[in-house]
Amino acid sequence: MTATDESDGAPLLRVRGVTKRFGPVQALGGVDLDIPAGQVTALVGDNGAGKSVLIKCIAGIHVPDTGELTWQGERVRIRSPRDAAALGIQTVYQDLALCDNLDVVQNMFLGREHLRLGVLDEDRMERAAKNTLHSLGVTTVTSVRQAVGSLSGGQRQAVAIAKAVLWDSKLVIMDEPTAALGVQQTEAVLRLVERLADRGLGVLVVSHNMNDVFDVADRIAVLYLGRLAGVFTTGELTKETVVDLMTAGRSDRMGGSSRVKGIA
Repeated sequence: MTATDESDGAPLLRVRGVTKRFGPVQALGGVDLDIPAGQVTALVGDNGAGKSVLIKCIAGIHVPDTGELTWQGERVRIRSPRDAAALGIQTVYQDLALCDNLDVVQNMFLGREHLRLGVLDEDRMERAAKNTLHSLGVTTVTSVRQAVGSLSGGQRQAVAIAKAVLWDSKLVIMDEPTAALGVQQTEAVLRLVERLADRGLGVLVVSHNMNDVFDVADRIAVLYLGRLAGVFTTGELTKETVVDLMTAGRSDRMGGSSRVKGIA
């Protein structure tokens, strides 16, 4: 197994030795993972491999039992989503956490509204929402004043991503961003993911869809039973070898030893 070499500089986020246990269940067993800026890293694994637990440890939902996180070269403690947001880490979960009865602007600024002389500065927020969507190349949302409940799945995903990058984000984590989307909507979201990396952001995408993973990811990190089976450039793998790593922690198709460290 040949893991990818990291760039000469420190990665945006470095995860070292992270463990997490829920009672008798060990969800993560010493995960090491680097997330560079300007690239899309796909996090894949079978159900129960620990993907959701890992991203929630990064996002501040869970506090790791052991291990450390280093952000832009400095060790940090992320104990809440507020801590993560303060660093520039935003997470777009599968349910998107949008309010259907509010419009696009209201959703993007929910809880962070701009005020002017004690009242909502609607013009400033509307301009910022439009500029953010425009900068990401989102053309399918024709009005930032339409209710989010009236948008398609792809449009809603675009709004959720735009909301995540609005606040000077440096790392955007996405949980199954194309789930339940049609072909055209999926294509639009994947191109949006690429644009985030092109802007220099780090992107961590959790996905079960191998077509999407191979389409958009620069690197693929595979979890197996709470441990990292490896991190590879996308060109090193095939869909078949990824499935092998996900389901057995190794792939004989790759040659050499490819068994997960610590798994007999």
